[in-house]
Amino acid sequence: MRSTIIVSARGQITLPAAVRKRLGIEPGGVLVLDESKGEIILRPVSVVEIETYSDDAIALWDEEDRVTPDERAELIRRLGPVP
Repeated sequence: MRSTIIVSARGQITLPAAVRKRLGIEPGGVLVLDESKGEIILRPVSVVEIETYSDDAIALWDEEDRVTPDERAELIRRLGPVP
C-alpha cells in the first residue's frame, strides 16, 4: 500500500488509520525506524522490560545467537559487507 504522508514542522507524521489497524499499531505503540539507501522503513515492535530476564538467560541468548566464522563468511558472501 502506498500513501502520501505530510511531515509537520516538528518532524511528525501521521500513519493512515488503515495501516495502523492492519499492523496492530495502537496509541503509545513503538516503531523501529531503519534508514537504508535513502529509504525509511518503519516496523512495529514489542518492548519487553529487560529486568524480566535474568543475566544468565541473556547470556544464553547471546551465546545461541553467535555465528561461526564459516556462517559469518557465508552471510557476508550472500548479503555483502556491513557498511
